[in-house]
Amino acid sequence: MKKILVFMLSAVLAVSMYSCGGDKNQNEPNNSPNGNNETKVENPIEENKEKDEIKVMTHDEFEAAELESPIVVETYIQAKQSWWDNKGTFYTQAEDGAYFVYEMACTEEEYNKLVPGTKVRLSGYKAEWSGEVEIVDASFEILDGNFIATPFDATSLLGTDDLIKHQNELVSFKGMTVKAVNYKNETPGDDIYVTLSLDEKDYDFCVEVYLTGTETDVYKTVGTLNAGDIVDIEGFLYWYEGPNTHITSVEKIAQ
Repeated sequence: MKKILVFMLSAVLAVSMYSCGGDKNQNEPNNSPNGNNETKVENPIEENKEKDEIKVMTHDEFEAAELESPIVVETYIQAKQSWWDNKGTFYTQAEDGAYFVYEMACTEEEYNKLVPGTKVRLSGYKAEWSGEVEIVDASFEILDGNFIATPFDATSLLGTDDLIKHQNELVSFKGMTVKAVNYKNETPGDDIYVTLSLDEKDYDFCVEVYLTGTETDVYKTVGTLNAGDIVDIEGFLYWYEGPNTHITSVEKIAQ
């Protein structure tokens, strides 16, 4: 009887010792916030959200983008052409190129804050009208920074395929001869169409009244020019079926 009892006690003790050992990982620390050792899986929507966003483009990337495609650029206000019905039109330029922004949504108060030099991030679409590449349906965000462009002397590029590479930039043309000056609708107070020549070739320029107004020095001076006058011109290299620079400054250097 005693032998049977000793045998039974020994068996119970052996089973008890085996159970305390358990699985080798059972007593290891559990670092999972859910109380298990499962690896946390990132939300694929959040993970790809940044990849789906359009990154800020360089000017070269903007040039390479397809028309009507969405774009994001950072640039600086250089001049304001007009505001109407909560939409503003702007000439902008960064260190690597320029952008014409057509009818960007903004209140009149916001328009007044967008003074020359202001840095903005623009989100919109690339468009073209009669050769003029522009940004349309744009929204904006004001950023820290300030930049005013220096006119690029494009005189030697007149009549070449390289001129369009500077579209919408602030440019200058020197030693141009006045060939004709005409008011739109033959009415002072409206746009002024100017034909200038260099090396016996004619080029179209314009004083855009919405850009300059009628009381500025440039508007008044251009109105007094005569055929044969020699002038230096500054303006934004707008494009309409070819170069059609919007004049912002003129200096008569000879008659």
